[in-house]
Amino acid sequence: MGNLWYSPPVAVVFYSLVVFAIYQVGKWCSEVGGDSPGKHLPYTGGELLERSSGAFGYHAFFRLALLFGILHVAALVVSTLPSGWQLHRMGLVYLAGVAVSVFVLTGQED
Repeated sequence: MGNLWYSPPVAVVFYSLVVFAIYQVGKWCSEVGGDSPGKHLPYTGGELLERSSGAFGYHAFFRLALLFGILHVAALVVSTLPSGWQLHRMGLVYLAGVAVSVFVLTGQED
């Protein structure tokens, strides 16, 4: 019964209650402010951020994120291959597949 307090579900519930209590105390102590014109604009050191014509959309962001994820996993897989010529050949085949994926992800959109 003593190990019940160390179980992950009990710890999640306990710490969720602690965080909720801290959040409520912070909300109770904070001062209520009015809405200002620049409240929801991004903060850039006091300067107004101008939108550029080449705005980075979500579609391009997710393609770039997927590209970096593939490259990092490829580096991890290749760097942890055991020594041996057969495995190095398999690593080269794996890198060829990664190269095709990178080629597809970096291709131009219509």
